[in-house]
Amino acid sequence: MGLHEQQGLHERYGLTRLINARGPFTPAGVSRSEERVGRAVAEALSGFFVMEELHELADRALARATGAEAGTVVHCTSSAITLSVAAAMTGEAAERIAALPDTGGLPARVVLPAGHAVDYGHPLVQDIRLAGATPVLSGSDAACSPEELEKDLAHPGTACLVLVSSRLTRGARIPLIDAVSAAHRRGVPAIIDGAAQDFRVGELLDTGADLVLVSGQKYLGGPTAGLVLGRAGAVRAVRAQGKGIGRAMKASKESIVGTLAALEARQELDVSAWARRQEDKVARFAARAAALPGLSAHPVPDPSGLPFPRSVLRVDAARAGLDATDLADALRAGDPQIWLYTDRQDDGELALELVPLSDEEVDVVLSRLTAIVDGGSATIQPHRA
Repeated sequence: MGLHEQQGLHERYGLTRLINARGPFTPAGVSRSEERVGRAVAEALSGFFVMEELHELADRALARATGAEAGTVVHCTSSAITLSVAAAMTGEAAERIAALPDTGGLPARVVLPAGHAVDYGHPLVQDIRLAGATPVLSGSDAACSPEELEKDLAHPGTACLVLVSSRLTRGARIPLIDAVSAAHRRGVPAIIDGAAQDFRVGELLDTGADLVLVSGQKYLGGPTAGLVLGRAGAVRAVRAQGKGIGRAMKASKESIVGTLAALEARQELDVSAWARRQEDKVARFAARAAALPGLSAHPVPDPSGLPFPRSVLRVDAARAGLDATDLADALRAGDPQIWLYTDRQDDGELALELVPLSDEEVDVVLSRLTAIVDGGSATIQPHRA
């Protein structure tokens, strides 16, 4: 969908127009869906289903698509964390499930490396606490060794280990496979939150984690949904939470059907060819942006190992007449607003993720950059395929 095609809702309701060049970012609406996903969601909204049958269909599809023993759909990845922690504490025992978040008599310590206590707009540890569990941070923000982790995992009353695969983790990276092994040596299940890592789900499952959690909405491009993948018994325990706190975190009929459509689209995708298209898009953008005064631009690998690059803009304040913060503010002040990564703006760098953007939108970004740093004297020619 291009810029013009999406203007209807914005004009109808007086909403801010936005070009999202900072990835699957929740405050920007996360992602775009293919037309087939939208059609499937619309069809689901107009019909009735035996929900248990729909869940079973999705569970089988997830297992086939990912190679996991089992899978299931919940409301979102945040709820998947809460429900997975709950499952580690209760198993499938109905009386335990009904008692949560009262964890009296249950193992309720949840260990995670301190640098994995990330904030996605709210603290991940809050997802753990919502199940009634107690987060235990191992090591420090700077580092967590397997030995430190194993010492905390050995403590009585430990329910599970939670790990995060994300660019947001802090400190020296602990290899996920080593952390999972440390948990299993202590008889503790391991859960990996890989919300935006659906392209890498096979790698995450290969760590031996009992459960891997990814978003159905981010790069998969489905409606809001959390996908829980892993060992069959652990997935059954997550589904069993629907008779307890999971009732407030259930997947809707349209999210399940939309997830099925998104999975079908992904299975038909030639990922290698798609990745090459992303590389070409970023290379073209960087070459054109680098021609502007005071800017340099180059592709960089995705920091979390996803199969596409980003484009980094380096701002020479003396030549551009403004610094990186000023440039980001100016891009966001226009119509449409342009959002990009600003976590390194104090160091003179901005980053853009172009995956969801059309050629038309890339041209808009370049034209706005031109107008800001060159006073509009240079002209960006529209891209021609």
